[in-house]
Amino acid sequence: MTQTGFSGVVSRGIEEATPDSGSGNFFRFLRDGHVLSALLREILEEKFLGELSQHPLTRAQFCSLKLIALNAGLKIGEVARCAGVSPSACTKNIDKLERLGLVSREPSLSDRRATLLRVNEAGLDLVRRYEATKAAQVAPVVQALGGTKAEQLCDLLEEVCLGLLEIGHRNQGLCFRCAGYYEADCSVGRARGTCALRIDRDGCSGGLRSGGEGPAVSGAVPGRSV
Repeated sequence: MTQTGFSGVVSRGIEEATPDSGSGNFFRFLRDGHVLSALLREILEEKFLGELSQHPLTRAQFCSLKLIALNAGLKIGEVARCAGVSPSACTKNIDKLERLGLVSREPSLSDRRATLLRVNEAGLDLVRRYEATKAAQVAPVVQALGGTKAEQLCDLLEEVCLGLLEIGHRNQGLCFRCAGYYEADCSVGRARGTCALRIDRDGCSGGLRSGGEGPAVSGAVPGRSV
């Protein structure tokens, strides 16, 4: 691997750290992984969300909206834990979503001190249109790989995710890293902690239909949730 300048510094550091494990493959994994992450962020969060939403929403705000759509009756503290933000930051995000008419607050029937969050029709419509647009434009890229290669890719990605979780992120509370693409037997969720789509409140599983069928909000991709 012959690199110059900053790339040379990076490649030399990788070669020193991975002398016997194939630094070329690791460099390519890091490069392609960062490119994929950036493209997903640019296309899914900036392009699609920017085109579909009448008002600009940050990733954290849309993540909160999506989580509330999947889990009727969440408290702000629960949203904050799932989204990995502070309660104060979460409150600001919810305030904006409420001003835009996407979510609403309502008192809890079982606890007068608690305020519950519910998605409004406008918020649910935004999440559904976002997922439909994503499926229509991104799914063909995956389908073009063919069934065998796509399944192999998914298996390898899951294996890498589990390996990364071993570094120090196991069992650290609620997990919403899948962005709501619910899988009943999620190995990442088991390693990470409690699935945010299975929040137990007063003996009920938040976001799940009776019988454990999965989140109540259906997405545009068959067999998946938004």
